[in-house]
Amino acid sequence: MDRDIANLRALLRAMEPLLHPGVYAYCEAPPGTDISVLSPVVTVRETEGLTLVLPEEQALQAGLPVRLRAAWITLTVHSDLQAVGFTAAFSGALAKAGISCNVVAGVHHDHIFLPVDQAQRALAALKALQHNDSEVLANSLFRLHE
Repeated sequence: MDRDIANLRALLRAMEPLLHPGVYAYCEAPPGTDISVLSPVVTVRETEGLTLVLPEEQALQAGLPVRLRAAWITLTVHSDLQAVGFTAAFSGALAKAGISCNVVAGVHHDHIFLPVDQAQRALAALKALQHNDSEVLANSLFRLHE
């Protein structure tokens, strides 16, 4: 098993974005919805209800209204849950490219959900950050903490 990485420069160099195939749907499950028949990749319990991110075809079959048709990108580096600046760095790179993102941190990886029609541009922006801009961005983020 890989060790979790906390150093921002190392995280950016090793993030290796992976675009998952398919379209994912952000949905809210109405009270009483049997989600045991679904395969969500993310669930979030909020005061207002249960948010699901699941394959779009499952959402449509279940009659769930789709709030966002999303692409799913995983940053395959094993990121430390206490790493400082990583989310800011990659979400900032996407913002600079004009791409909105919704981030979910798992124990091992960060997962980004973004508008499906922006997937290829997002992948390109993340790879550019990884290969070209990681040192410059890491330096500027470190200056913010001084």
